[in-house]
Amino acid sequence: MDTNALIQQAMEFLMEFGPRLLTAIGILIVGYWVAKIVSGLLVRTLNARNIDPTVSNFVGKLLFGTLLAVALIPALGHAGIQTTSILAALGAAGLAVGLALQGSLSNFAAGVLLIAFRPCRVGDYVEAGGTAGTVESISLFSTMLMTPDNKRIMIPNSRVMSNPITNYNAMPTRRVDLTIGIPYSADIPAAKALIKSILEKEDRILPEPAPLIAVRQLADSSVNLVVRPWVNAADYWGTHDALLEAIKIALDEADMSVPFPQMDVHFPKDA
Repeated sequence: MDTNALIQQAMEFLMEFGPRLLTAIGILIVGYWVAKIVSGLLVRTLNARNIDPTVSNFVGKLLFGTLLAVALIPALGHAGIQTTSILAALGAAGLAVGLALQGSLSNFAAGVLLIAFRPCRVGDYVEAGGTAGTVESISLFSTMLMTPDNKRIMIPNSRVMSNPITNYNAMPTRRVDLTIGIPYSADIPAAKALIKSILEKEDRILPEPAPLIAVRQLADSSVNLVVRPWVNAADYWGTHDALLEAIKIALDEADMSVPFPQMDVHFPKDA
């Protein structure tokens, strides 16, 4: 085949397919820039709302890839490539991958919600997923807790989000709830005044809200008083334990010791 014939065929090819190829390339270029602009805008918006950078960057890349794939399909169609079979294959592949990664995707979705809504933060003491401990880290797939006895526990995020989360450090102050039993023979006003004097000596107790001391229950073997002072969250357990000890010692010294549970058994005389 001579050179003129080759040139002629090349010209015919370019005349027939050139516009399609140029259109396909143009669609890809426009799609690329649109995907880049939109994903960048989304990342900046998420960062402005203090969303974790790991989540914002991942979501931005996911959106960029999705928009680029959306632009790729019409580009292939303009280039003369049949896209029906490609879409069917991609759909089947996506379904298979989704079923295979169902658990991981559930953990990922839960991780995004944890980082976005922040029901707990690193350093908070929480009860989550049936476990209590201090939050050490929150990743996209799991949450790491450190228990009080120094054990590290990794909990899947789906388990954390599907159960109640109790955050003991969410608020700056906490109420200490104590139940103190005194004998039925004890002078209740005197017992309350004694407990109040102990509370006044404890520097960690906050003046507001004022502590509550009240009769809560007439139990089987004791009159139960509730003692409810407020403290800073960091002082909770120290104050809790110190008050229990101080109140017990003071009641013993005032001859109002906490009574043991007891039961009176009466036998009929003719038995």
